[in-house]
Amino acid sequence: MTPFKKITTALAFAALATGSALAAPVTYNVDGSHTFPRFSYSHFGYSTQLSNFSNTTGKVVLDAEAKTGAVDISIDMKSVNTGSVDFNGHIQGEDFLDTAKFPTATFKSTHVVFEGNKPKAIEGQLTIKGVTKPVTLTVTSFQAMPHPMLKKPALGANAFTTIKRTEFNAGKFAPYVGDDVRIDIAIEAIAP
Repeated sequence: MTPFKKITTALAFAALATGSALAAPVTYNVDGSHTFPRFSYSHFGYSTQLSNFSNTTGKVVLDAEAKTGAVDISIDMKSVNTGSVDFNGHIQGEDFLDTAKFPTATFKSTHVVFEGNKPKAIEGQLTIKGVTKPVTLTVTSFQAMPHPMLKKPALGANAFTTIKRTEFNAGKFAPYVGDDVRIDIAIEAIAP
């Protein structure tokens, strides 16, 4: 084998090895300081109420080359923030979130739908108050790149879905207080 062929062969193997390494799935840990699920609903038609949860954990797995992914999120339902300490306690009651019996809500993906190189929808199972229903999160923005401060692979996204709270045994005062609840999530996650 000539020296030129040896170098070419070595470069080809190096390119294949590098390509394989880049194509491997990457696991990202949810950054709880930049991940906030929020929910909104109509309050007797007077206004749209906005509340959020301040404690979210989980993992995101992404293989950008293969266009596959997985999302596994847990939300501490006791971390609800309605803007009122009294109402935080009220909404955690048995008629609504019932956090004494069901302190955690979860979302586990079953399929990630890609458009080009980016996820556009995440299908999965949402569990609230022990009730599990299929939902689809519509992804409105997505970014995967090295974190400029931490110098590690990172990703972020915004997504939403709408559920009926009556289907999750949280339907008190429906339909006067809206049955449709929009859930928005801003998520950031960083590779270890």
